[in-house]
Amino acid sequence: MSNKPALRFQGFTDAWEQRKFGEMYERVSQKNDLAFGIDKIISVANMYYRSDIYITASEYLKTYNVLRLGDIAFEGNKSKDFAHGRFVENTVGDGIVSHVFVVFRPKMEYDLWFWKYAINNERLMKDILLRSTKSSTMMTDLVASDFLEENFLVPCIEEQKLIGEALTELDRLLTLHQREFLKLTAAKKSLLEKMFPRDGAAVPEIRFAGFTGAWEQRPLGELADIVRGASPRPIKDPKWFDADSDIGWLRISDVTEQDGRIHFLEQHISKAGQEKTRVLTGPHLLLSIAATVGKPVINYVSTGVHDGFLIFQNAQFDREFMFQWLEMFRPRWSKFGQPGSQVNLNSDLVKSKEIMLPAEDEQRQIGQFFAALDHLLTLHQRELKKLQSMKKALLEKMFV
Repeated sequence: MSNKPALRFQGFTDAWEQRKFGEMYERVSQKNDLAFGIDKIISVANMYYRSDIYITASEYLKTYNVLRLGDIAFEGNKSKDFAHGRFVENTVGDGIVSHVFVVFRPKMEYDLWFWKYAINNERLMKDILLRSTKSSTMMTDLVASDFLEENFLVPCIEEQKLIGEALTELDRLLTLHQREFLKLTAAKKSLLEKMFPRDGAAVPEIRFAGFTGAWEQRPLGELADIVRGASPRPIKDPKWFDADSDIGWLRISDVTEQDGRIHFLEQHISKAGQEKTRVLTGPHLLLSIAATVGKPVINYVSTGVHDGFLIFQNAQFDREFMFQWLEMFRPRWSKFGQPGSQVNLNSDLVKSKEIMLPAEDEQRQIGQFFAALDHLLTLHQRELKKLQSMKKALLEKMFV
């Protein structure tokens, strides 16, 4: 195994040095004799000061240990990503943690942010933790003496700082995009509630300038021919599918992966399969009635449609407007199901649902507005995925 990472900053060529953890860290169990208050309790899981835990003054003096900036704490909770528990670097400042956490304090010069990413890197720590922990049902216990004997490859302090700075900046960008995405998501949810009339109202709370007339109540069944898709059976028979076919095959999984706007399909249906389904050759509005029940879909490609969807044919409404109305109404389909059971939508139930509908011009403006908002959400989501992929690659290539 190489003692050099695959990706380095310019000017660094030396091999990383192998050191025992015991040379770099020591186990500490410093009681809270400095009388840190309850406002200095640190959540190890998320590394922030947590003041919402109620304990008495005597309890936090007796059962809480000091955790200094730069200390690492072992968290024994098992998870999908950390099957043997994980270490967490204290990056928030001096505070206290429950005595159940094993705490180690650095004995040498170190970079705080380098160690944050190194010590919590599952790829780097997996084998070390496998050898240093004892497992129980939901928790793992760390054998500190075994851990301190483990070896770890470490760069010089200058390279540590550059790695820590790069990954910290990347996390800052991730946080900014995540916040913007969540802010836009919340804004859309609020606008969906206010730009469509509430139950019993004839107009919405918010309207575009120039529109004043009351909306008209109409059943969905009068606004489109609503039919169910069809699936060839048995569905796994390969004769129904053909990779060279120009006709795709729309499945429930495609809706989840593309969040309801279908621009491409990996699976394609054969001529024999096309005879057993409903083939769409232009954009259509659909509604999922299986798995992700009530999820609206706009399909932009030629495809056969699975029987888990309803198709709105010969529509007398603006497609984008209705897509957004169905998105707004989606949580309310639950009232049509039995308590504790999955909603079972069908064409008759959907046809009978009455909605409030504005004039065509207002439909179009509302649809265009939300389509633009969805475009912004998609851009932020793409940027998030790109940054997440970049971080994963850097964590892989900048550490040995």
